[in-house]
This record gives sequence, C-alpha cells and structure tokens, in this order.
Amino acid sequence: MDLATLIGLIGAFAFVVMAMFEGGDVGIFLSVSSFFIVFCGSLFVVMMKYNMGQFFGSVKVAAKAFMFKIDKPDELIEQSVAMADSARKGGFLALEEVEVSNSFMKKAIDLLVDGHDADVVRGALSKDISLTMERHNLGIDLFRKLADVAPAMGMIGTLIGLVAMLNNMDDPKSIGPAMAIALLTTLYGAILANMVAMPIADKLELRMNEEMLNRRLIMDAVLAIQDGQNPRVIEGFLKNYIKEKSRALDVLQES
Repeated sequence: MDLATLIGLIGAFAFVVMAMFEGGDVGIFLSVSSFFIVFCGSLFVVMMKYNMGQFFGSVKVAAKAFMFKIDKPDELIEQSVAMADSARKGGFLALEEVEVSNSFMKKAIDLLVDGHDADVVRGALSKDISLTMERHNLGIDLFRKLADVAPAMGMIGTLIGLVAMLNNMDDPKSIGPAMAIALLTTLYGAILANMVAMPIADKLELRMNEEMLNRRLIMDAVLAIQDGQNPRVIEGFLKNYIKEKSRALDVLQES
C-alpha cells in the first residue's frame, strides 16, 4: 500500500469537505446532474480516445498508484553480485538453482542459462523494457487526458446551467437550482482534474521510472555476468543506479 497516495488523497478531500461544512449545509454542494456531467461525461469522452481494451487496461493501471511493490535497487545489486559469484564458480548452469522473485530478472537469467549470446539477451530484455514502458505510458496518458477533459466538461455543465437560468428568469424559484448546476460542475471538474487525475498520472509516472531503473540495472548486471566480469567490479558500476535514483529524487524535491 502506498501510504503517500492514500493519505494525500484522503487529506485533500478532507480539507475540501471541511471547507464545505464551514460554508453551511454540505448538501448544497451535492448535485447528481453535475456529478454525471463531469465524472461520467469525462470518462466517456476519454473512452472515445482509445479502444475498449486500452481504456479498461489503463484504468487497471491506476491501482499501481495505491498498491505497488518494487524491489529496492540495493537488494537487486546484492543479488546480482551473488549470482555473478555463483556463475564464476559453477558456470551459468549454477544460476538455475538461484531463487529469483523478480520476474524480469528471472527471464534474464533464463536467457543466460539457455546459452543465448549477448546480442540476443540485450535485444530480448530491451524489447521487454520498451513494451513495459509503453503500457505504463498508456495509463499515464489516459489520466492526463482525463485531467484535460474534466474542466472542459465542468464548463459544459456551467453553460447548461446558465442557459437554463437565463431561460427561466421569470421564475425566481428555478434560478437557484440552475445556478447551482452551473457552479458545481465547474467545482467537480476542478476536483476531478487536480485532486484525482493529475496526481494519479504523476504517481504512475514515478512508478514507471522506478521500475525502468530497476530493469536497466538488471539488464546491465546480467550482461556483465555473461561477460564474466569480476563480482566486485559489477557491484561498483551497479551502485551508480542508486546514485541516479537519489539524483532523481532530489530533482523531484526541488521542483
């Protein structure tokens, strides 16, 4: 469970709801028609931009913003050094007995054990990385598009409410509900875009970068093992990935 995502989402909505209570009756901020215009309308508009498989597949990716388990780079380095030592002592076949929980590393080790040359191993792993990044980017792109569409649907709802209000100026009782729809759709659009869609897209991008970093580390480690490099040398250059991750975190904090 990613506590930062969960706490951030709950905290943001908690302060918004608290402000609504400060304004009086929280019921005045609830509108079924506004909800359908913004939330459901936005989803259907975004669906038009993809085929059905891409759309529902990307929605599933959103779970990674909340539930995501990833290996720590230093643990992968430690495991890679141990495998390099085993390979130097017993050959590549000795790696068959190594327990590997990371599916990408397991695939890479299997390629070594099967006796493929370096170009084949590099090509297969690079293709896997490319396809994985493509899937991640599809999910990120969907939520960025949702963040773009939601305020526009809010504006559409606002225009609908204003037209209804202006068309019934002779009936004072109808002005309030029409104006409520006009304002609430704008509010809902801003909430959906800035408190849900954009944060999820950014978190998915962060997860993608973390996973790609690990996969590049694994690929370099496996190719170094295949090349017969000294385990200590492998450990030395793989530690650059930890520094790279630290630099990436520093950039995020500065921004």
